Amino acid sequence: MTHTTPGSDSYYERLDTHRYKPTAHASGAWSTDEQHFSPLGGLIVHAIDRHLAARPAQELVLARISFDILGRLALDECEIRVETLRPGRTIELLEATVSIGDRAVVRARAWLLARTDTSRVAGGPDEALTPPDQLTPWPMSDLWPGGFIASLDVRPVTPPSPGRTTAWVSTPLPLVAGESISPLATYVGMVDTANGIAVRESPTEWIFPNVDLTLHLHRQPRGPWVGLDTRVTFGDTGQGTTSTVLHDVAGPLGHAEQILTVRPLPRG
Repeated sequence: MTHTTPGSDSYYERLDTHRYKPTAHASGAWSTDEQHFSPLGGLIVHAIDRHLAARPAQELVLARISFDILGRLALDECEIRVETLRPGRTIELLEATVSIGDRAVVRARAWLLARTDTSRVAGGPDEALTPPDQLTPWPMSDLWPGGFIASLDVRPVTPPSPGRTTAWVSTPLPLVAGESISPLATYVGMVDTANGIAVRESPTEWIFPNVDLTLHLHRQPRGPWVGLDTRVTFGDTGQGTTSTVLHDVAGPLGHAEQILTVRPLPRG
């Protein structure tokens, strides 16, 4: 049985310390009876934030998080457990496991590094994007079904083209009803949208879901807008990649990579 709350104005509702119930706003683009991974990724970061808040304060920030999607993400209650694999004062590794029913469906590992003032040497090759308030919304729900896509405000910087799009994404909905959510969790909760903004082929003819998502951050994001400068590439043996330079309104802040399984949509 699917446990959703169609009328809720959030993506999730808390059930207890470790369990959450997705609402209809979390429903996916490939199948509306599954969770879109984007808000679930944000929820995992929220669980990591809570894990860190429950211990003495340390000046560590998330620098990399990798998600491996192990199975079907049913639109049902999920449990998230976080453990510390490698404790440290300057470098730490955490692991989060998401279970639906009695099956692990996502494993995530997050590297945290010491916060240090490196503003004197900060910089990189990527330029800032045109601000979102100067752009026109794009109804992505014309291309993709599901409550998550319908909840988004998407604003392309330039007209979308096959395999190449740069766009801003935001949402008016909180990740978890009634809870304070960090800018990082809110930001990560929209990054998986990258695979849907720059489609190379029509999703009514081909399927190309990602089986992972990895973010490398050289600074912490500032909300509420997520900038995705995305390229999608398909190979000739059933694999593809989605590669994204990540931005916020202050400029670039990191990179995201996804591996895709590419195959024609089954007929009949």
